[in-house]
Amino acid sequence: MAESFGSDAERYDRARPRYPAAMVDAILAAGPGPEVLDVGIGTGIAARQFRAAGCTVLGVEPDARMAGFARRDGLDVEVATFEAWDPAGRTFDQVIAGQAWHWVDPIAGAAKAARVLRPGGRLAVFWNAMDPPPALGEAFAAVYRQVMPDSPVYQRMIAAVTAAGSAAEGYSAMCAKAAEGMRQAGDAFGDPEQWRFDWEWSYTRDEWLDQVPTTGLHTRLPPDTLARLLEGIGAAIDAAGGGFTMKCATLVCIAARTHAP
Repeated sequence: MAESFGSDAERYDRARPRYPAAMVDAILAAGPGPEVLDVGIGTGIAARQFRAAGCTVLGVEPDARMAGFARRDGLDVEVATFEAWDPAGRTFDQVIAGQAWHWVDPIAGAAKAARVLRPGGRLAVFWNAMDPPPALGEAFAAVYRQVMPDSPVYQRMIAAVTAAGSAAEGYSAMCAKAAEGMRQAGDAFGDPEQWRFDWEWSYTRDEWLDQVPTTGLHTRLPPDTLARLLEGIGAAIDAAGGGFTMKCATLVCIAARTHAP
């Protein structure tokens, strides 16, 4: 699945949300310098934000299609999984991963990040979690229940619209797993910190329908199933007035390299 997102790299780059500027500023303020390694750079969404903040960015990306898209914007990208990538003696001030670290072995990935980080450098991994308004979330869940009741996507949607669940909770679990990997990476990191940045983003019907096929298991749905799903989701948004405001939380797990691995 990790290599399915490049099937429509242009749509992915156009539709996927960016990250809060406050998060970029906080990560850079915590680190010793501007040289960044972006693990799972994808189409370069996070990389462009860090580059705009004054950084030099090198990307590692397993999907050649995504890497090719990022290179079109002048980003330097090497095609490999992070675990297999050869740093060739290069070191960095920051190792980042946006919406990608769950595809990396958390212990082996943290240990490799420690090997390429300079003293005091930071490993910062982060995810955007998004929750629609409760009533619209319930309407979305009804569409998933009708179109694909046995899918894990539907199960996640149900969890997100219950009182005890939210997308942020799921990503909090990813942050916790990342933190544990950093703790087990040979004592190379100090205690990981977890940060949260809350924000909102408004979507029109067409903007949300453009984004849906780029996420998770949606990238591998049969075309007819995806079409029925998008038709139902579009009707739900139309019934809600043609647009909505998404509550978003960007969750970050960050740790400083303190010892040579």
